[in-house]
Amino acid sequence: MLRSFYLLLFSVTLCASAQAAGPTAATAAHVEQLRQGGLVVYMRHGPSDAHRPDQLPLQLDNCDSQRPLSEAGRALLKTIGRDFAKLQLPYTELIISPFCRVQASSLLVLNRPGTIDPALRYTAAMPDAEKQPAVQRTRHWISLPVASAGHNRVVIAHGPNIAELMDHLPPEGGVLLFRPLGTQHPVGFEYLASIEPHHW
Repeated sequence: MLRSFYLLLFSVTLCASAQAAGPTAATAAHVEQLRQGGLVVYMRHGPSDAHRPDQLPLQLDNCDSQRPLSEAGRALLKTIGRDFAKLQLPYTELIISPFCRVQASSLLVLNRPGTIDPALRYTAAMPDAEKQPAVQRTRHWISLPVASAGHNRVVIAHGPNIAELMDHLPPEGGVLLFRPLGTQHPVGFEYLASIEPHHW
């Protein structure tokens, strides 16, 4: 029964690397890899309310000026949080974007506020020159080896940041698994799999 639960939960697309094109069905082996630690779980914040876009200039200390999570998004994140807790995956670091919808996602999924990295900004509305620090910070967190043996790192931020690094834009609430290869590595990370929101 437990194996069946894992197979259903991780019935996702697998790529050998960020450049791979052919999808392959993932297996419960990903759960075992996460249990062993050393991976990065990158989550895009939950589904948001497109009728309330970010107001420019953005005020990070004013949630009313930012696009919020939708009610359906909050419900989905609670479901993801419940299922994530069942897996009891070991993690110590929880790094999040400063945006309010990300902070809310962290609380709903993991019941923790997370450590805010001010540089982990939403890149889609930025001019190219301004977005590069945020892109590089995103690369940093999925490339940096996990310091605590037997644990993973969780990063909750934005989809466009990942799309700048690889040919994939995860949906809101989507989760990607990475193996960090080191900040000095030419690529820095190996993309393992994507978990779509409806797979939880």
